[in-house]
Amino acid sequence: MTAKLTVVRSGALTTVQDSGRRGHAHLGVPRSGALDAPAMRLANRLLGNAPEAAVLETTLTGCAVRPDRTVTVVVGGAPCPVTVDGRPAPWGAPVRVPAGAVLDAGGVTAGVRSCLAVAGGIAAEPVLGSRSTDLLSGLGPSPLCEGDVLPLGVPVRQAALPGAAPWPAPPAELVLPLRLGPRADWFTPAALRTLTSATYRVSPHSNRIGLRTEGPPLMRETPGELPSEGMVLGAVQVPPDGRPVVFLHDHPTTGGYPVIGVVTETALAAAAQAAVGTPVRFTRE
Repeated sequence: MTAKLTVVRSGALTTVQDSGRRGHAHLGVPRSGALDAPAMRLANRLLGNAPEAAVLETTLTGCAVRPDRTVTVVVGGAPCPVTVDGRPAPWGAPVRVPAGAVLDAGGVTAGVRSCLAVAGGIAAEPVLGSRSTDLLSGLGPSPLCEGDVLPLGVPVRQAALPGAAPWPAPPAELVLPLRLGPRADWFTPAALRTLTSATYRVSPHSNRIGLRTEGPPLMRETPGELPSEGMVLGAVQVPPDGRPVVFLHDHPTTGGYPVIGVVTETALAAAAQAAVGTPVRFTRE
């Protein structure tokens, strides 16, 4: 039998995430997956896991878990205090957690989302090839609750794993490289200038579906509405209030508001760690 984790404290929102469900958008299924994919891959590397092994993604307040046998854990992503049975433990490096002890990843000190990886990975039942929780479609494991029990995979024994690694800091300013289109022509020339010259801020209404912004509205050249069309990861959709919304991993696969541009996917990990109020600038590629 493999090890199991019992959830002692679920936090504000903790979900199981891996590299997501690619290739199902035509069925209306979003990709989902870890918002800060580089953090997931680095935490897994420190444990000898496959890069895409499932982890726990926490939001702001962290979580606490109790293994039923000794396991090795890495807490990375957004910095936070880490304890084992109340004693301080390293953040961003492997930590040995004895059977029955409580590992607590506390509230973030910067950023938004921490990543809790365990040697062997979280072995939740895959759905459409992924163990990820999808908040939009409801596929995958439900967000964690106190008392939930999570199975773990079998750790891979590897020699000479790194004991620590450099972790990128959450952004003080979020810079999002943007490729205009496909509906940039629905907006006035002044709106396009505003988009790439004004400073927006991360809205408190942001979530795994989209990073919402606060700032100057973008005025349309073309009135009316579009028929629903396909949406991609990183699409910048402009709803009626004129404030750009950057679609993240749980985004809908179709939408009727015009997409003024698309953010480069590699920039979205920083978006996952941009706290409410963080300045946001869009730059043209």
